[in-house]
Amino acid sequence: MSGAIERRQLILEYLSDNRKTTYRELAEHFGVSKNTVVTDIAELTIFAPIETVSGNHGGVRVAEGWYLSHRYLREEQTKALEDVLNDVQPDKEAIKSILVAFKKPSFKG
Repeated sequence: MSGAIERRQLILEYLSDNRKTTYRELAEHFGVSKNTVVTDIAELTIFAPIETVSGNHGGVRVAEGWYLSHRYLREEQTKALEDVLNDVQPDKEAIKSILVAFKKPSFKG
């Protein structure tokens, strides 16, 4: 998966959890430049109800009541659970159900 695509998904998750933030905070959190975050937010506003606010108390926020409807495990999280699955007999079915519910579907074209 592209770094930009994955980062943008994580930005959406971050905004869903935190509701509002600043470009600087996002840049620091994701280890990219402020300009990169500005580009990411511009792209994300096409798909999500994200508002940008100028000025001293400005930043980035999501519309009231908006949350991501479904989250997926990242690849490394899926792999870690699959690795643990072999060692955890009593909870094997519970872990399998988590993987089924939250493993990101692969789209093969």
